[in-house]
Amino acid sequence: MPIYPNRLAIAFERGQGVWLWDKDGEKYLDALAGIAVCGLGHSHPAVTKTFCEQAGKLIHVSNTYQIPEQETLASALARTSGMDQVFYANSGAEANEAAIKMARLYARKKNIAEPIVICMKNSFHGRTMATLSASGSERLQIGFEPLVERFIHIPFNDISALKTAVKQHQQSIVAIMLEPVQGDGGIQAATTEFLKTIRLLCNQHDWLMILDEIQTGLCRTGPWFAYQHHDVMPDVLTLAKTLANGFPIGAYLSRDKANNLFPIGKHGSTFAGNTLGCAVAITVLDTLEKENISTHVKKIGDYLIQQLKKCFSKHTQVISIRGQGLMIGIELDRECRNLPRLGLKHRLLFNVVANNTIRLLPPLILNEEEANEICHRLVKTVDDFYTAESL
Repeated sequence: MPIYPNRLAIAFERGQGVWLWDKDGEKYLDALAGIAVCGLGHSHPAVTKTFCEQAGKLIHVSNTYQIPEQETLASALARTSGMDQVFYANSGAEANEAAIKMARLYARKKNIAEPIVICMKNSFHGRTMATLSASGSERLQIGFEPLVERFIHIPFNDISALKTAVKQHQQSIVAIMLEPVQGDGGIQAATTEFLKTIRLLCNQHDWLMILDEIQTGLCRTGPWFAYQHHDVMPDVLTLAKTLANGFPIGAYLSRDKANNLFPIGKHGSTFAGNTLGCAVAITVLDTLEKENISTHVKKIGDYLIQQLKKCFSKHTQVISIRGQGLMIGIELDRECRNLPRLGLKHRLLFNVVANNTIRLLPPLILNEEEANEICHRLVKTVDDFYTAESL
């Protein structure tokens, strides 16, 4: 099916660390990591070892039976996040879908017949019908109407708009759902004031604070989770991407009033939480902790942003360079959706979001030499873009 018509004309056959090689043996610097998936880079020895060993023993049984690897992984996730319970999914969209279904159950518990979830404009929560409806992107929603109802969208970081929505819909609101850093929306970080206001409102009205950390979770922005920048705690947390370094797995975590909302038989999944995925995810979390990736990402992320600002200091076309950890956006003064094609010329992989913002999501193991190389190759790519635009 022609779902990906703009695929770049290149195929990779192997990877190591932050590097990929195509079928002709050409070497590329990967500053995208499968869209924040391969946090430990390609072919990480610990991940590869676990994958091979576990696949040789057992891949899948069924959630009909106990799966010890699920319990071990859940304990690690609870310890690092401060959450209580875990449900496994196969993707970020499925984890968010579970969160939305759970919010409906929470509403029934509170005798709210037509619950409303407040979401953010320019957000992205997935491509299932409910997560698409929760996403604040008309571009993605067009053609799939009628959407799932009872989602309202407010401008990100707009406390005044938030309070207005609360005033208008207070009796029907059941949850507020957002990304602590909007990825698809152009690398826009929530302010501490905005997140604390949401937390306060959820406490006052007994609503659920749902944080989508599909992209930001597991050290991408520095700490284990992006909310830890702000000293707030969500009631519901969703994860995927980095969790198994490329093997499909998602997770929905809850705490306190959000615990035990799914009655037996009300939700489930055939493949979710299989032995192989959980074993690999355990290794990923163990490696992130043993290698102190959180501290490393804070340091190398700051370094990369500083170097990018230095390298682009004379480029008046660059409007903003922003980000947290190794989740970085470079906003240009015009649409640049085809820029990744030019990046191939300089053997650099990245993508563009919000039409005009270069998104960098390199593996979390990036070092200073590789960070410098990203800057060097990206400047050449942007220069080529503006040269071609002027012709």
